[in-house]
Amino acid sequence: MPRKDARAEQVFAPEQLYLFNEGRLFQLYETFGGHLLAGTDRARFAIWAPNAEVVSVIHDGNGWQAGTDLLEPLGGSGVFAGELSGVGPGTRYKYRIEPRYGAPRDKTDPVAFASECPPASASVLVDLSYDWSDGPWMAERAARNAALEPMAVYEVHLGSWRRREDGTFLSYRELAPLLADHVEAHNFTHVELLPIMEHPYYGSWGYQTTGFFAPTARYGGPTDFMAFVDHLHQRGIGVILDWVPSHFATDAFSLGELDGTHLYEHEDVRRRVHPDWGSYEFNYSRHEVRSFLVSSGWFWCDRYHADGLRVDAVASMLYLDYSRKEGGWVPNRYGGRENLEAVEFLRTLNDSLHDRFPGVVTIAEESTAWPGVSRPTAAGGLGFSMKWDMGWMHDTLQHLERQPVHRRYHYGELTFRGLYAFSENFVLPLSHDEVVYGKKSVAGKMPGDDWQRRANVRLLYGLQTLQPGKSLLFMGDELATWREWSHEGELEWALLDHPDHAGIARLVADLNGLYRRLPALYATDFDPAAFDWIVADDVENDVLAWRRQLGEDYLVAVANLTPVVREGYRIGVPGDGRFEELINTDAAEYGGSGVGNLGGVEADTVAAHGQDHSIELRLPPLGVLLLGPAPR
Repeated sequence: MPRKDARAEQVFAPEQLYLFNEGRLFQLYETFGGHLLAGTDRARFAIWAPNAEVVSVIHDGNGWQAGTDLLEPLGGSGVFAGELSGVGPGTRYKYRIEPRYGAPRDKTDPVAFASECPPASASVLVDLSYDWSDGPWMAERAARNAALEPMAVYEVHLGSWRRREDGTFLSYRELAPLLADHVEAHNFTHVELLPIMEHPYYGSWGYQTTGFFAPTARYGGPTDFMAFVDHLHQRGIGVILDWVPSHFATDAFSLGELDGTHLYEHEDVRRRVHPDWGSYEFNYSRHEVRSFLVSSGWFWCDRYHADGLRVDAVASMLYLDYSRKEGGWVPNRYGGRENLEAVEFLRTLNDSLHDRFPGVVTIAEESTAWPGVSRPTAAGGLGFSMKWDMGWMHDTLQHLERQPVHRRYHYGELTFRGLYAFSENFVLPLSHDEVVYGKKSVAGKMPGDDWQRRANVRLLYGLQTLQPGKSLLFMGDELATWREWSHEGELEWALLDHPDHAGIARLVADLNGLYRRLPALYATDFDPAAFDWIVADDVENDVLAWRRQLGEDYLVAVANLTPVVREGYRIGVPGDGRFEELINTDAAEYGGSGVGNLGGVEADTVAAHGQDHSIELRLPPLGVLLLGPAPR
């Protein structure tokens, strides 16, 4: 006979079920999933499966037999819950769901906190207790305004950043000090991890998620990942997590057709399967799905102290016709292409996260011109903190991939951004997406001989750091690797033994250090009053120059997009005195030719660019300079 160890109603307070069914329970991880009861061999379980007739917990303790440990339905909520004995830390389990209509199926826990290491797929009972040591970091984060702080992000795929000598994965705890050392040495402020949420296929890099509350077991358990975040925080490094609420993996053990119906995904096939990825798209019109997804976002900030979420594939969420052919999509209730339920979900997510977790940032990977992505919801925006500037990435890489002799004919690729640079709070990304699938590495994209290719890489990094916007660089780009990124091995660390590649890594460190040191660069990233083009029309010489300013701090950046040294190039400045050369991407220590201005120049009383004074510069080939007034 089935046994009932306690009344299931004790698992939930009545208002929790109400909020869940209304789409407003944002900490469902407190009650759903499998929770160990301290000091006992018992655990409580809860799952949403409204079409189920019977739900059993099958696990190590009952020999994986259904019908022994049953959960009880809680009224009309669609939730099954109960307390069971004979389980403990490390117990593997699944739910045997017997639908009203259809065959029984064994499913992993949608709110599991840990899973077996793939390809195994059972959920695992774990204790999430951890003694954090990052109190000072968390307190300081809550008091900061991220828009006014430096943000130089190092994007990392943990499985292929570094490995053991035998090629096996390092653990979260082993990775933490190694990664912190590298990030610290190169003056990045944050790491952004490609999705570490559990995923069955390693080659998806985490973007085909099955465990929305479980860090992948490939590198350790939940407390190991907590220790990873804790270590980076103690070293002064923020942790941003790539997060995928747009779609999920179709593996039979996961969310798809969980209770015999299309519960998390759309019933209408025109909205169910993503045409690009073959995955299931979430049904944001279901209140309970919104509770699930918002809770997942909260969970990583709450239990794992994440400093931000980078939300993947936002455009695919916003547009009903995304990648779909005519007639293959369903308009909204007004006949439009906007996914109104997704908009509501994203606004709720952003507002609730920012309210509950001060200092946490949300960043949208959104590739269209949807208005107000990083504007407050009260002003009609989506409420994200920031948005990736995909246009800058595309235009800049396209320009630098051209032979320098042809760049003058496409000068507008680098100036066009000035028309929209402050329409959103932008991050300038050079991400993993640009170095895979035949796109070549960053260095491999560049034209010319090896020296010119590396010079173009240095030019690119100067443009990225010195223009308005936060920045993101994918791992390996700092090494100027020749090969595309592959998740099957580790980075080409041996390149650091070559002076030319080590020089580019040094340039990245110095650019980031300069950016972090000068408020005129980081505190004005989203301020249009702090930026002006000085030269945006010199097509003949293919030179750009711009101003960054905060109060009396006046900086001049100049970029020469050709391999020709420009002698006596005059730039207007607002006063007299000496202007120091703060960085030169062509410096010999970076592997450059060493063309420059001997550390600085004196301003002349020669009018230029609307100023009474000017400086005369020697512009290095394929180089970027930053100059500022010397202290008086």
